Amino acid sequence: MSQEKKPPAALGYRMPAEWEPHAATWLSWPRREGISFPGAFDRVLPTLRRMVEVLLTSEAVCINVCNGAHEAEALKVLEGLPHERLTFYRIPTNEPWCRDHGPTFLTRQAPSGAGRLAIVDWDYNAWGGKYPPCDLDEVVPTRVAEILGAPVFYPRMILEGGSIDVNGAGALLTSEGCLLNPNRNPTLSREQIEERLRDYLGVTDILWLGDGIEGDDTDGHVDDLARFVSERTIVTVIEGNRTDPNYEPLQENLARLRAMIWKGGPFEVITLPMPARIDREDLRLPASYANFYIANECVLLPTFNDPNDAAAEATLTKLFPKRRVVPIDCTELIWGLGAFHCLTQQQPDFG
Repeated sequence: MSQEKKPPAALGYRMPAEWEPHAATWLSWPRREGISFPGAFDRVLPTLRRMVEVLLTSEAVCINVCNGAHEAEALKVLEGLPHERLTFYRIPTNEPWCRDHGPTFLTRQAPSGAGRLAIVDWDYNAWGGKYPPCDLDEVVPTRVAEILGAPVFYPRMILEGGSIDVNGAGALLTSEGCLLNPNRNPTLSREQIEERLRDYLGVTDILWLGDGIEGDDTDGHVDDLARFVSERTIVTVIEGNRTDPNYEPLQENLARLRAMIWKGGPFEVITLPMPARIDREDLRLPASYANFYIANECVLLPTFNDPNDAAAEATLTKLFPKRRVVPIDCTELIWGLGAFHCLTQQQPDFG
């Protein structure tokens, strides 16, 4: 592992799109003493097992654990699953949301045509300082870089992986509600944030949405709102109930997406429904079909025992004709305020 001096874009690196080939999917196994699933830890474990089971049919799975006892806990949950593509790493974490605390992986083509991997280690403050401590989560990217022997870049900017989505060809989606929130980078202007995104992710065009959905404690992560499914196609959630607090913000985001011009033309914008609101202990939970994860051979779709589950599955099946869309019930998992995209981080396969 080495720390590079120039920003990665200047060295030819870029962040690949999620649908490009993966070498592995990284996860961080939850700790029973963590805060993500209060009073419901055991009820979440079957969903985690099913997630890993499906991922192992597609690619290697790397799981961060704190120690041998933690690994043994995970293995008990995963008992009976094939282990040929399953690897545990002693990388302690505070919480399981690997999308947000994990590394952002970059690739570049070397002159020989062979690829090369690098890692961006953004600063991390647990979604605007909401859930201390986050000291273990904060150093995960560098720990992964040490294991993989990959160079690491430090932008010195707070950013969670769920706040951005890229098409691999220069465009990046994000939201003002999250990235411009003063609880992240109060000393950075919008222009300075955009400059860092370009320098450290190899993107050229920053596409801004507005606010996030009600109940989203991340202040509006884009992976609950809108996702690239190809270079020119974006799927975005909309709320059909005009009296729901999500109706207006999601309509505003839809209008922004339809007005965006990229490389001389508009994007194709496909809509996904929202599930009916889910409330628990006086909290609205951020259930969204946009929090799917694109693996090599499948797409993990969070479902919520809702009539709109079938419509979301049908839409994604059309958008990913070469992948299996696997619906998995997340009515317990969403109590942790996240779903499959929040739990996963893709490591690209560079050849």
